[in-house]
Amino acid sequence: MKPFERIARLALSDTRHVFAALEGGQALVLDGAPWTGGVPTGEVVSGIDGEGRGTGPGGAYPPGVRLLAPVSPSKILCVGRNYPAHARELGNEVPAEPLLFFKPPSSLLDPGGTIELPPPSISTRVDHEAELGVVIGRRARRVSVAEAAACIYGCTVVGDITARDLQKKDGQWARAKGMDTFCPTGPVVVTGLDPQALSIACRVNGELRQSGSTADMFFSVAAVIAYASQVMTLEPGDLLVTGTPEGVGPLAAGDTLEIEVPGIGTLRAQVGSAA
Repeated sequence: MKPFERIARLALSDTRHVFAALEGGQALVLDGAPWTGGVPTGEVVSGIDGEGRGTGPGGAYPPGVRLLAPVSPSKILCVGRNYPAHARELGNEVPAEPLLFFKPPSSLLDPGGTIELPPPSISTRVDHEAELGVVIGRRARRVSVAEAAACIYGCTVVGDITARDLQKKDGQWARAKGMDTFCPTGPVVVTGLDPQALSIACRVNGELRQSGSTADMFFSVAAVIAYASQVMTLEPGDLLVTGTPEGVGPLAAGDTLEIEVPGIGTLRAQVGSAA
């Protein structure tokens, strides 16, 4: 069987959450995550294209079907200040070694979901950061840079939503980066892409805010995997968020955020106030 190329995660009408390979306008339901050996069950869901969009009228999905974030990671490992121009725009230097931090899995947001802005008593400045996400495909513990490429399953799109005032205030980034809904991810995971040769664009209400290339990363994806694996084991399905190009800026309630990586698709999210 040929390797899967485009992977989605779906909520079905019977309440199951499943991984699926997208082929020819159909979703082939898998018996588990593909990075842990999931294979097709024979169940097919029609009406979903290769970017995880519904093909019904107005982009509707089949009844009871909903697109989920395409990963369910044990951890979300992120890299800060990995694009020199972004580091400079915030008045920072590029670190001598990869600057690692975590977002909790509870921060994941499904494609089309709503980013919840915190109340003003907590934060008054929330920014978008458009990033490439890399899904780990095999266990990585103390691997070399040369070995790291084989640990990549595929790529997706991530928004590293950040309460900028808390990031400056706290000195460490757990609150600023880790709030619920602060990690929109999707729409799909795509295999076979070169993670150092992809463009990234971010639009807010149709206005281009960020435009860059993963070729401009200071630390390559392989270098970050190797570096991180010296101190922690990266498990299949873990999500590595690789840094943002320059152009970050604020979000406001009512905004529509779109992050596009050609070859993967466009991740969309609405912005609202916390309930």
